[in-house]
Amino acid sequence: MSHNPIRPWRNIDRRKSRKIMVGPVAVGGDAPISVQTMTNTLTTDVKATVEQVQRCAEAGADIVRISVPDEASSRALKEIVRESPVPIVADIHFHYKRGIEAAEAGAACLRINPGNIGDETRVKEVIKAARDHGCSIRIGVNAGSLEKHLLEKYGEPCPEAMIESGLDHIRILQDNDFHEFKISCKASDVFLAAAAYQGLAEATDAPIHLGITEAGGLMSGTIKSSIGLGSLLWAGIGDTIRVSLSADPVEEVKVGFEILKSLGLRHRGVNIISCPSCARQGFDVIKTVEALEKRLEHIKTPMSLSIIGCVVNGPGEALMTDVGFTGGGAGSGMVYLAGVQSHKLSNEGMIEHIVEQVEKKAAEIEAARAAETQAAE
Repeated sequence: MSHNPIRPWRNIDRRKSRKIMVGPVAVGGDAPISVQTMTNTLTTDVKATVEQVQRCAEAGADIVRISVPDEASSRALKEIVRESPVPIVADIHFHYKRGIEAAEAGAACLRINPGNIGDETRVKEVIKAARDHGCSIRIGVNAGSLEKHLLEKYGEPCPEAMIESGLDHIRILQDNDFHEFKISCKASDVFLAAAAYQGLAEATDAPIHLGITEAGGLMSGTIKSSIGLGSLLWAGIGDTIRVSLSADPVEEVKVGFEILKSLGLRHRGVNIISCPSCARQGFDVIKTVEALEKRLEHIKTPMSLSIIGCVVNGPGEALMTDVGFTGGGAGSGMVYLAGVQSHKLSNEGMIEHIVEQVEKKAAEIEAARAAETQAAE
């Protein structure tokens, strides 16, 4: 398999949670941490929404959420669900009837916000629809839309108010004998979100959906989400994640996977280890890495590639990766395969050659995996 093994001192002990199903995707328990995103097209534009869902799925999204703000969106959702390659979560706010319609349209999960879905009677109707149509539910607590009585009690959005909101609505679901639910307690403030999630993780065994809401643009939102989600995941908290960015949803999926890959919690695609470059570089590291990231997007097999500009750290990094290239002198560098020095390579043809080596290694890993599976059967 991959040349870069997971070492014991890198393991994370995940919090024990119940397992639920979002369509065919397991969330919680021993299931892999799933990556979600949300479409930003008009739901009524079925063609554009389906195309965006498909792009997100190709990038690795396990689950995609779609907003259902009106009856026309409910009707469109039925078509979208039929054409989607991944389970769809219907995002419901204010109008509880949209939740009922989404369940009837085939949504795999209903996301309801306790602060704005209505009174307990309406929540019960949504629960009944979910049960009747095999949907799970996500209780989505948000610091920006807490119930009025909790804001009066605590004076402001705080971890205690968010936790109380979540537990109150868990009780409603459980009192109605509904247990196929997960929960989130998002805030745009990293400290507030982390504290609320930590308290919630101690108070319930429900699967937890992690997110820092309204995190910002691609760069700032990535940093904020990486700090917030990364610290919680490192502590073992989280069963499914969504990185919220003011950017293409595909970028949310990419960032989500990179966060999980950096913690050894998911392994998908090529993990490129590269130096920031300096005057010692034997080739243009930055342009090379940019090109390789694009050229290797199609690789789904977990593997590692090191691209290092000079021999200071290059050979050492190459020892730990499946494929490596270290810059040298006179317009050439050294290729490493499975940590072993293999052959010299001209800088001029390096990108094509590295792509070939990565594709070859990926094929070998997949063949070995298939042989193992066949032997086990």
